[in-house]
Amino acid sequence: MAKKENFFLFKYSAFSKLSCLNQTFYGKDPNPKCDVGRFLLIIKQQTRLEESLIKNYQWLLSALAEVDQQKEKYDQRSAWSVVLLLIKYFQLTAPALVSELAGCWLATLTALCASVCCSGVCHSVPVSEIISVREEEEENGSRQRDDGSWKKIREREGKDCRQAFTVLYVERCRQHRWRCAEVTFTCSDEAVCQHWVSSIREQLATSRPKHLLVYINPYGGKRQGKRIYEQKVAPLFTQAGISTSVIVTEYANHARDHLKMEAELKKFDGVVCVGGDGMFSEIIHGLIWRTQIDCGVDPNSPEEALSPCSLRIGIIPAGSTDCICFASVGTNDPVTSALHIIVGDSQPLDVCSVHHNNMFLRYSVSLLGYGFYGDVLSDSERKRWMGPARYDFSGLKMFLTHHYYEGTVSYLPAKGIIGTPRDATRCRSGCVICQHNGQLNSERKSSGEWRTIRGKFLAINAASMSCACPRSPKGLSPAAHLADGTTDLILVRKCSRFNFLRHLLRHTSKDDQFDLTFIEVHRVRRFRFMPRHCQSDSDLELDLHENSKRQIFSQICKDHPACGCAPAYSSWNCDGEILTHTGIDVRVHGQLIKLFARGIEELPVFEDLSNPCAI
Repeated sequence: MAKKENFFLFKYSAFSKLSCLNQTFYGKDPNPKCDVGRFLLIIKQQTRLEESLIKNYQWLLSALAEVDQQKEKYDQRSAWSVVLLLIKYFQLTAPALVSELAGCWLATLTALCASVCCSGVCHSVPVSEIISVREEEEENGSRQRDDGSWKKIREREGKDCRQAFTVLYVERCRQHRWRCAEVTFTCSDEAVCQHWVSSIREQLATSRPKHLLVYINPYGGKRQGKRIYEQKVAPLFTQAGISTSVIVTEYANHARDHLKMEAELKKFDGVVCVGGDGMFSEIIHGLIWRTQIDCGVDPNSPEEALSPCSLRIGIIPAGSTDCICFASVGTNDPVTSALHIIVGDSQPLDVCSVHHNNMFLRYSVSLLGYGFYGDVLSDSERKRWMGPARYDFSGLKMFLTHHYYEGTVSYLPAKGIIGTPRDATRCRSGCVICQHNGQLNSERKSSGEWRTIRGKFLAINAASMSCACPRSPKGLSPAAHLADGTTDLILVRKCSRFNFLRHLLRHTSKDDQFDLTFIEVHRVRRFRFMPRHCQSDSDLELDLHENSKRQIFSQICKDHPACGCAPAYSSWNCDGEILTHTGIDVRVHGQLIKLFARGIEELPVFEDLSNPCAI
């Protein structure tokens, strides 16, 4: 009781509604309309405590009732002071509880329950999503402004602004976008203010990047990469206290080569690329290759298990499609991606290694496409002068030519996993399927019975993620997952143009795009492809120069009366780059890299609260 009496000597504020706490809380969920009930609701949600466990804290309820009885002795302050009161009470009256739940309950209380009562509404700002915190240094009247965010709490006339601090946090907007907002907290005295600032900064110091290596592609997309970084991203990094080393690339594969040979990676907490999917591909090729060499792993061996990269990768979208951003964040907004980097989010990502004849070719994280998508890319590369419209033109052209290709597909099915390519489950933030299958993949080696399929194919696609983008909101494989250690192998057999058009149109509709007789889809850990006319691997290399001279409408044959004779081989489209071999061996390496992302958020974090705000 001595500790309890000493505790109440602290002059912290109490709520006028504390007297109703016992009535609203005993045997019921906390009342979210009551300030304290709302606070306890957050505790319950964030710590996943059982209701019965909370009911047993009679001493906590008694303490709150006692505070309510003596509230006349204390000044009426803002709502967040009650958080200090409760935390202090935990420390003084229940040290065993604090010890038992250290790092879980107390950290959650300290980190997640800084709240402010503004115009009668209680707002919560999770500290894990705070961008930065600053102490106010100027007098009250000199810094008032209307910036469209929360109205700052009006400070008392003549009061020193050192008794207040401002928290910059992330505010969620529509379509998965994040924006930077701010709110100012007033304190009882300067010591309390400094304690809050230091406590928040101490929390922010963990798992957040401090030094970043940034590569900017000034030529990608609409050539806006440098402007986007300087005007939208760099100011946010400065506010968050992140230092950067910026390199503007001067030629193709500049970033890849620099990461492979020159970059001092130990000095940085992460690598950031400003550009499109092609720029991201450069980064992962340089970083993965460097990691394998440092770990003594042979990248040219398809049987080697690759070592995961320790540095996280951030993507500031400035390209044409930005497929990776859409799959991992839900939008291609540069500010949103920058805020994910600042708060230190981490999203593992699978990577496919592509080999030919025990020779490494490329890494893939989104799409490997043979047939239709390979032909579209090959044709569009010869029409770069058309700009982005070249993809539409080449797509229409390849649809009309309607080429099919014969070959053999062998694959190793993923066994013992949860989820299928045709279920309704989507990969979202905190995905259970990625966690379960990723753990299963780390415990098992790639073994099992290989299966073989021979036939004529219009397209062979391997999707390691949904591949969603503005042109295809659902993507090629809507149920594909980012980090489950598998890829979805999609086989489109020879069919009529009308049926193939039905398949393509389903990428933009809600219909099951695999519910067609000529479509097969398998979730696999590894697969191989061999064109029909190749007797040995030495015959698989493509002569791209000769292919570019091929006249598609040169002659008429029995199998292709409308479009001319079909070529023997297509090209592999590997994340927007053309592979120089058609016979390939593809292996999925589960969770090989990590992004500054958290996956697409399905629902707001505080879905039960009337005014949620979170970074």
